[in-house]
Amino acid sequence: MAIGASSARQAGDNADNVTEQTRPPQLRRRLGRADLRAVPEARRALRDLLRHWGKPGRSEIAELLTSELVTNALVHTDHDAVLTAVIGPHGLRVEVRDFVARRPRLCVPDADDDTHGRGLVLVQSLADAWGVRAHGVGKSVWFELDAEAA
Repeated sequence: MAIGASSARQAGDNADNVTEQTRPPQLRRRLGRADLRAVPEARRALRDLLRHWGKPGRSEIAELLTSELVTNALVHTDHDAVLTAVIGPHGLRVEVRDFVARRPRLCVPDADDDTHGRGLVLVQSLADAWGVRAHGVGKSVWFELDAEAA
């Protein structure tokens, strides 16, 4: 699928193509530079992908963490970003890639500032695993959630 396209397909939607049948359910979306309208759009697309996934509450956690990563990529860089979410046999992996090498910093939120500094703390607290992966150009910030965890 080309960058810029988005999809929330279930494996097997195209019965004529064996490759399509074996591909896990996934979402891929390009996020425009500084376009914060992409945050609720990403949440809606992820909600569609996760409609029948996981224990109650898991998809809501995934939506929250995804919106944090998308917001961080759009607010703290001056570039486009790419959101990828894949449902695999062990759970959900969400990755937001941007094109700036600067790594995000986990910081303690300021009690007087109710809008900044909590995103990665939420990711660290609620995800089963998370991290940052460097690329030749930029990085990906990712998290994983087990579908059955409480």
